[in-house]
Amino acid sequence: MRSSFYKTLYGQVLIATIAGVAFGYFFPSAGASMRPLGDAFIRLIRMIVAPVVFCTVVVGIAGVGDVKALGKTGVLTLVYFEIVSTIALLIGLVAVNITKPGVGMNVDATKLDPSAVAQYVTAGKSLTASDFLLGIIPTSIVDALARSDILQVLLFSVVFGLALNAIGPKGTPVFGFIDALSRVLLRVVGLVMKAAPIGAFGAMAATVGSFGVGTLTQLLKLIAYFYTTSAVFVAVVLGAIAWWAGFSVWRLIAYLREELFVAFGTSSSESAMPQVMVKLEKLGVSRSVVGLVIPAGYSLNLDGSAIYQAMAAVFIAQATNTPLGLREQVVLVAVLTLTSKGVAGVAGAALVVLAGTLAAFGHVPVAGVVLVVGIHRFMGQAMAVTNTIGNSVAAIVIGDRVKELNRDQLKQQLDSRH
Repeated sequence: MRSSFYKTLYGQVLIATIAGVAFGYFFPSAGASMRPLGDAFIRLIRMIVAPVVFCTVVVGIAGVGDVKALGKTGVLTLVYFEIVSTIALLIGLVAVNITKPGVGMNVDATKLDPSAVAQYVTAGKSLTASDFLLGIIPTSIVDALARSDILQVLLFSVVFGLALNAIGPKGTPVFGFIDALSRVLLRVVGLVMKAAPIGAFGAMAATVGSFGVGTLTQLLKLIAYFYTTSAVFVAVVLGAIAWWAGFSVWRLIAYLREELFVAFGTSSSESAMPQVMVKLEKLGVSRSVVGLVIPAGYSLNLDGSAIYQAMAAVFIAQATNTPLGLREQVVLVAVLTLTSKGVAGVAGAALVVLAGTLAAFGHVPVAGVVLVVGIHRFMGQAMAVTNTIGNSVAAIVIGDRVKELNRDQLKQQLDSRH
């Protein structure tokens, strides 16, 4: 028997999101003051994400029989991420060239205030290839866990899991402890998720109260085109990948609806990450694959963010009447494929990537980032949902390719939510 709509988590989050929009609209000052509610929920999630990743990856790797198969999974994951995220960038580029949302704005780049985006430019300048590679290696695991740096935690977890696997039966007590700890942590996730409606209310009330619906008027075209492009990407690209792998992306979306509402309401794909990992295991994807693909995907396979960055970069060029030919746009995509990796844990990650990309690219005024700062939170909702769906599809597809997917379980779970 199904629960009443208002008793389900996704129903509560949806109601809270609508209430947050209304509250922020009618009481702007009070709405803006609600931001701590949204920030507190995201902090609660971040508090638990790194330990969950550590336990899930270690148990998954230590419990796997064939370590060579794990290496194959890692290589396949990286190849998949690079291909799909590049497709996302190209789709964003094509969409913004067709729709031209910035044409006619005629913004004078010399009159833009660069100090408004200084924090993003400063953070973005450090995102070089060598810094990224060195940044994967933690100075200490305690530091990585404290900062919730997912890539660093993932690297240590893989090494620890391999070592635990290698010592065999002698490591059984450690394996048992970490396995039990992971179950406790997942129960903590369940408790934290009960606060999701409060977090969604606070985040939406603060966004509307701070920026106002009027802020959207001039930039509404960009928001609408971005949402449409993200929907097309999910329906066409992810839909085709899912069909090729033998499952329906629409049934997967229905199965993950609670997590997607949480990601939408908080504008953060990270807020849904622990629960997504749990549900993917219930779908029949092995723990080792889920533990490797999902955490890595939150840094290396942010499809929604890739679409946003491509569209926002060209939008700024159009708005400031900066000419961008085919050659420049190809270079822009090449730069984005490098700068868009590994910043999931950075505050305002998509803006950091955008500012860093424009600084490295050199043809588009970096100060133009100020044009999208005000609407970033509104676009962040579609980014979060697209990122979550993209990584979930990736885990199932890669699990299938490496024969770590229980197809009967997948069909049973998806059919039961249809």
